[in-house]
Amino acid sequence: MSFEGVHTPLVTPFHADGEINHELLGKHAANLAGRVAGLGIGGTTGEYYALSFDERVRTFETVAQAAGGKTYLTAGINATTTKEVIRLGQEAKRAGLSALLLAAPYYAQPTQDELLNHLLKVDDSLDMPIMLYNFPARTGTEIGDGILATLLDRPNFIAMKESTGNISHLHHLATHFREKLVLSCGMDDQALEFFVWGAKSWVAGASNFLPEAHTSLFDACVKRGDFATGRQLMARLLPVLELLERSGKFIQYVRYGCELAGMPVGVARAPLGTLNEEERAAFARLVQPLLRNTQ
Repeated sequence: MSFEGVHTPLVTPFHADGEINHELLGKHAANLAGRVAGLGIGGTTGEYYALSFDERVRTFETVAQAAGGKTYLTAGINATTTKEVIRLGQEAKRAGLSALLLAAPYYAQPTQDELLNHLLKVDDSLDMPIMLYNFPARTGTEIGDGILATLLDRPNFIAMKESTGNISHLHHLATHFREKLVLSCGMDDQALEFFVWGAKSWVAGASNFLPEAHTSLFDACVKRGDFATGRQLMARLLPVLELLERSGKFIQYVRYGCELAGMPVGVARAPLGTLNEEERAAFARLVQPLLRNTQ
């Protein structure tokens, strides 16, 4: 098991009162284990920023108990301070998770030297396989070439989820770091382009409710090199992915996608809201044909 393949960043199901529905989280994780290559806990799709430290730790434990040993489990441990990131990583390690997803601390906007020092301290403290998460639109800080060159000389830094949305940067990473870096698609509507340029991993929010559509596309492109079929599959999936990535309501659409797939997970925590009826109807028209194809 590794970072390669389709990995689902799990949603965090909530009860009507806003508390985490751990029973449903475990059921969802167990249902996806084996259908995708791995699961992520505590990522953006899981609204980690809206959960307390204790809530995040318990989600690690819930998913580990439900799917541990059945699939590759990656813990998102992003936080605003190095101390908090390490504390979260220690809890993920204690829970038995396989690996870590590590971004720049959000809002703080460290310099490149400060970010490198942060990442090295986390690695020294935890000694677990790491997927970096390059998402400067959310964190305010890019993981630059100098940082990558240093980190990739260490054995634990294996992969990077690239979420800048910049195709030129994808070309750059695929050209200059291809020997040491497992490149992971973090911009879902660009998945086909990532696979053309050698990406072997995809962290895909919509695989919470369309896992087979994602794995079929991955298998065609990455495992078989059949990009003619890949283009056909991407054309079917692309309207859904474009809406998620460009709407400004990524998490709300993923949550509604789970509802359409028969697993209502509740609404996002405030300040995020819900979809209106027009948005729900339009999304259902896109998703339901894809769901029927897997039933």
